[in-house]
Amino acid sequence: MTFADVRGIALSLPGVVEATSYGTAAFKAGGKLIARLKEDGVSLVVGTTFEERAEMMAAEPETYYITDHYLNYPYVLVRLPRVHPDAMRDLLARALRLAKKPRNA
Repeated sequence: MTFADVRGIALSLPGVVEATSYGTAAFKAGGKLIARLKEDGVSLVVGTTFEERAEMMAAEPETYYITDHYLNYPYVLVRLPRVHPDAMRDLLARALRLAKKPRNA
């Protein structure tokens, strides 16, 4: 996958707009971050849950990973060249659902 592929998927989701975050291209819904391009240009930061992140990293550590910075935040890093388009579509849709949830839910 390329970031252009990600852009196409993200912008096809309802309410998602292109924005910036930490100086990189990003996608938000209702002002909340869904995903952003990591500074390395080949990884995407995607919102998830801690539980799902652990499962993804255990199942496919060559695709899904984190850095120390993200240990305490519900995001996973995705190596774009390794992720399947269907998996990316699912990841972005899930990140959108999580972003729409009230904070105390």
